Amino acid sequence: MQIIFSAKNYPVSQRLYSRLERKIEKLGRYFPPSVEARVRLSSDKGNRRLCEITIPFEGVVLRAEEATEDMYQSVDGALVKIERQIHRHRTKLEKRLRVDAFQPDEAEYLDELPQEETEHEIARVKRYPIKPMSVEDAADQMEMLGHTFFVFVDSDTQKTCVLYQRKDGSRGILEPEA
Repeated sequence: MQIIFSAKNYPVSQRLYSRLERKIEKLGRYFPPSVEARVRLSSDKGNRRLCEITIPFEGVVLRAEEATEDMYQSVDGALVKIERQIHRHRTKLEKRLRVDAFQPDEAEYLDELPQEETEHEIARVKRYPIKPMSVEDAADQMEMLGHTFFVFVDSDTQKTCVLYQRKDGSRGILEPEA
C-alpha cells in the first residue's frame, strides 16, 4: 500500500510519522499493493487536531475524518472509522479487495466487528417541482428551508446539481457527469 502524507498547520514528528506509516500499512491486508492511502494532518484555530484518511480504489472512495485535542487519538479514530467502513460494506467490496482480505475474520483496529445491519427501508418520498435557478437562488432557498443540501437545476448549465453546506461553513456543489 502506498501512503501519501500531507500536513497543514501541524508539524509532524518522526515518531508520529513512523506510527502512522506502521498503522496504515496494516490496512494493506485489505487492498492490492498499488492502492494509495492519502493521509492529511492539520490543526485548526480551536486547538483541534484533524486526521483525514482517504483511500480511493476501483471506483470506491473510503474516507474517514477525526478531530480531537490529540493527534494520536485523531489518527486512531480515523483508522477505526476506515476499518468500520470496510467491514460494513464488506459484501460490496469483497469483489474488489484482496482475495484473502477477510481471512482470518479479525479486525486490526475495531474492538469488535460491527453487527450486520438490516436493510434500510425508505420511510418517506418527497416530490417537488424543480425549476432552473442560479446557484445564489439555490443557496437562498437552502437557507430558507434550513437544510444542509438542496437539489436544483442550474440555469446556466441546465444540469441537475446538489448544493451542500460543508463542515467548515463553506458551500460545495456536486455536478454529476455522464
